Amino acid sequence: MARTKAFEIDEVLDKAMRLFWTQGYEKTSMQDLVDTMGINRKSIYDTFGDKHTLFLKTLKRYDAFATGLFQTASDSETTLIGKLRAIFRSAAFQDPTSPKGCLMVNSATELAVIDPEVGAILKEMFARNQHQFATMLGQAQLRGELATNLDPDALASYLNNAFTGLRVMTKVQPSDQELDQIIDMTLATIKS
Repeated sequence: MARTKAFEIDEVLDKAMRLFWTQGYEKTSMQDLVDTMGINRKSIYDTFGDKHTLFLKTLKRYDAFATGLFQTASDSETTLIGKLRAIFRSAAFQDPTSPKGCLMVNSATELAVIDPEVGAILKEMFARNQHQFATMLGQAQLRGELATNLDPDALASYLNNAFTGLRVMTKVQPSDQELDQIIDMTLATIKS
């Protein structure tokens, strides 16, 4: 008879995700994972595999989490500038209980060049963000909110870069005013 797990998989995966988000992959030991997840080493290996496999699963979980935040922020507004402001503010003004920055950006700077598997996942994640921006911009052009002579893909690339940079800035904890100024300047390029 199969034993039932004494833990909720999504709950302990979230704990691992937050630990990797806070400390990074290299600094996180298996013992850190055992302590944070609240389950023994054998259960981690049996359920999630080794540390690397667990990390990949947390990246995919983070992707779903971040995509949901992006969509929720976008859906909260009706105009292009309103949507973009909401998306950028969701990255700049995170839940204070969340680790600083972004697991995706942190992982890109730590591992993308040295770990091809992580690099491939991150490339997909960044491409998905850029596609979301491009879709939003294309829809704004159809509604007459954005000039049709602008290339939505090129503008989406610019916004994705600015969005990524903003998430890096949150790690050095600039003031709310500075973050708002960064957002305002970024959006001013679209209004002009």
